Order: sequence, then C-alpha cells, then structure tokens
Amino acid sequence: MNDYGNVRVTEDSEDRIALDAAFKADAIRQFERLRKKGPVHPVTLSSGLPGWLVVSYAAAREALTHPALGNHPAPAIATLEAAGYVTHHDDVNGGHMLASDPPNHTRLRRLVAGAFTTKRVQELRQRIEEIANSLIDSWPSSGQVDLVSEFTAPLPVTVIAELIGVPEHHRNEFRKLTGDALAVGTPQSEPAFMQLRALLTGLIDEKSKNPEDDLTSALIAARDDDDSRLSDQELLSMLQLLLIAGHETTVNLMGNAIMALMCHPDQLEILRNEPVLIASAAEEFLRYDSPLELSTLRFAAEDLKIGGTLIEKGSIVVVALASANRDVPVPGSGVPGTLDVTRKASRHLAFGHGIHHCLGAPLARLEFGVAMEILLRRLQHLELAVPYDEIDWISKGIMRGALKIPVRYRKDPGGSTLLPKTH
Repeated sequence: MNDYGNVRVTEDSEDRIALDAAFKADAIRQFERLRKKGPVHPVTLSSGLPGWLVVSYAAAREALTHPALGNHPAPAIATLEAAGYVTHHDDVNGGHMLASDPPNHTRLRRLVAGAFTTKRVQELRQRIEEIANSLIDSWPSSGQVDLVSEFTAPLPVTVIAELIGVPEHHRNEFRKLTGDALAVGTPQSEPAFMQLRALLTGLIDEKSKNPEDDLTSALIAARDDDDSRLSDQELLSMLQLLLIAGHETTVNLMGNAIMALMCHPDQLEILRNEPVLIASAAEEFLRYDSPLELSTLRFAAEDLKIGGTLIEKGSIVVVALASANRDVPVPGSGVPGTLDVTRKASRHLAFGHGIHHCLGAPLARLEFGVAMEILLRRLQHLELAVPYDEIDWISKGIMRGALKIPVRYRKDPGGSTLLPKTH
C-alpha cells in the first residue's frame, strides 16, 4: 500500500497502481503526484486489466501519435480473452472508428466527417438556441433545479438524437444506456452496450423501410450503395459511437464548467460581464477539467518506448488526458492548475490528438458556447444548492463529470431569449 495524501492507493506485487474508485475520486491530486514521479506508470485499470498510464503532456502527445500504438485490440487479444471481455470482438463493436486503425479508420471516418465540419455544424446554431431556451422556459422564474437532468444532458442528447434520427420517446432510454455503458468495469456496462445495440438495430430496420433526412438514413444508403464502404456491423457500431460520443462529452464539458464557475465566482462574473469570452473560454474549461479523463485503450503492436519507458508488445496503454492537460505549458506566467477564462490560448488534449482527434469537436464547442451564453444571460442568480463536497461524481470509466448539479437560480426578467447576431 502507498499512502498518497488522504487516499490509500493499492498496488499489486508488480507495483501497479490501482485505478479504482478511490483513485478516481481524487484523480486530480493523484495525477499531479504521478507526474512528479515520471511520465508513465504501470497500473491496474478499473476493469482489472494490467496496463500503462501516461500522465505527462509530452508523453501523451507521443503516445497518441505513435505508429505502433494502435486502437485495434489485436495485439492484446490474449489478455482481453483471459479477462472475459467481449466488446473488443469485431462482431460486437463492428470495428468502429475508436477501435480501428488505418486504412479501416480512414474509410469509416470519411463516411461521417461531412456531417461534423465547422460549416455544417454552424447550421445547427439556431436549433441549439431553440433547445436551450425551451429548457429554461420550462422552469419557474426562480427555485431549484438539477442542471444535469434539466439542461446539460437533454440539450446535447436532443441535438445528436435529431442528427441521427432517434425518435423522441427513446431518447431518455438512450441517455441512461450510454451512461451505463461508459462505466467500464461495472456490472451494468456490458449489458448496457448490448441493449444499446439492440435499440439501434431496431432504428436501422425502421430507417431502412422509411428513410428520412438524418445521418442514420444516409449511412444506410452508403451501405446499400456499396457494401464495401460499410458493413452491417460497422453501421451499427458507427451509430453506437456517434450516439455516445456525440453527447456525453458535451454533457460533462458544460457540467464541469458550471462546477468550476461555482468555485470561482470571479471567473463567473467575468463571463457575465464579457459574454464574448464564453466561446474561447471553452478551451480553458476543456484544459482545466477535461470531460474525458482517460483515453480509450491503445495496444502496443511491437516493443516501443513512451516517455523513455519500455512498453512491451501486447501491452495496453491509457493516456490520462486530464493529467496531460494540467501539465501543458500555459501562456506567460500562468499556472496550469489555475482557471483563467481570459487566457488567450489554452492548449489541451481534451479532444485527443492525431488521427483519432474527436470528430464531434466543432459540435461540442458550438453547443457549449450557445448553451452557456444563454444560461448565464437568462439566469440572474446561480449558486450551488448543496455544499460542493456533497456533489456525486462519475465513479467509474473514462468520463469525468458530476452526476447531478443542484442549483438555486433566479431568472433575469429582462433576459432575452435571442442571442446577439454578432455571435
């Protein structure tokens, strides 16, 4: 046992740090202590698998672009099989983009890239404004509300569901299943993945019979036009990935930003007084408290070195994106561990790096900018309704975010629902 501050972090005989619930609950401080010891560390993942954790910014960039460190699990099949994993099989995940390497990754990404260009995403601005305003319209003029269930979750869920073509009556179910699926290492994770796939299979069947103007229908058309472009399994896994990644990151980006502002009222006032800063402040929030705490698994196709540490062929590697973002050099005399919404350039790896850089980053940034500007303009008063240390956070998996954010609020009676056209 090693004593790290107030948290006891267990290690096995190979001195592997256990990335368990105790570690995750204190991850920011744990990452800081690990960075002081070195850039790469042997760990036991929350799933029980052995692996390596990359914690420094330089080593993270190296790992995310290393040609021998891929996303397809083939090099670690023996380890995964021994642990009883099934989601690594192509007949389960269909070889989706986050579990593929070139040339398959290139082919799959090209099929959906057009839907997430900055130009196409900007066309959604008005709809995002409508959704954000309608959510706040449904609240009384003052009172208490859980911002996760009533704002930060339903907004991106609605946007991605409309893009994909998920019927409104299924959206709450999809939201719950994606949250459970991402809690890797918990009993509900694998069943949630399978239930999600069953629901999406039904969606594909319906859209095959009655195509509409949505991304699912477009992908079905691509499959039917030329089956070498997209297989049935790839179509299913593509939709699963888009649905999960298309909203979970934004839910926690907005939630983490709100929590940070509740702890830094001076920064909240800056954004209230200068809303033009909100869009650029997204980069600072992404750096300061990353919604994606850990990367998806990487697999060593050969012996290699990351941050000077030997990683043997077949090893599993995870990049601590949240740790790397607290290690990134900041402009001037700034300190990485401080929040500054006026920072001119906040570099970060919150959306990844290299060929797997998040496809939906432009959409997440737009949703954040529009939603936060409306929220701060329309709510004259906003404060946590419970002490900070009573907030429950995601306890398993790769995401970082509050499960509920209960706040007291008061609407601004003069707060317009319309954004300035200059935005």
